[in-house]
Amino acid sequence: MEPGDSTKRARAAAQLRKGVLEYCVLALLRDRPRYGVELLHALEESEALATSQGTVYPLLSRLRREDLVTTTWQESSSGPPRRYYALTADGRAALDDFTQVWPGFREAVDTFLTTPHPSAGDRA
Repeated sequence: MEPGDSTKRARAAAQLRKGVLEYCVLALLRDRPRYGVELLHALEESEALATSQGTVYPLLSRLRREDLVTTTWQESSSGPPRRYYALTADGRAALDDFTQVWPGFREAVDTFLTTPHPSAGDRA
């Protein structure tokens, strides 16, 4: 491995994560409300999506402002009350839209990554 390769790989992973994290969070909320740390743990289960509180909580705040999620406070048996996040109808619609777009997007990227494409000079 060349010096800097892991940095480049980490940067590429961060850019991909940034693009899909919102929809992964919405997908985690599809079946039931969850609180922030619970979302973080679920994302950590997939190394590729592991992120920090400094990323997830601002994302959740933005999703709330955009009316994609709603929040409620619930008592916890193991500490202070927790803020639970749940999908709104708009959030479910956004997730449904992404779910429709994702397979074609993934397929297009996979095609570019796995199929040789001639350069403009090769087409002469």
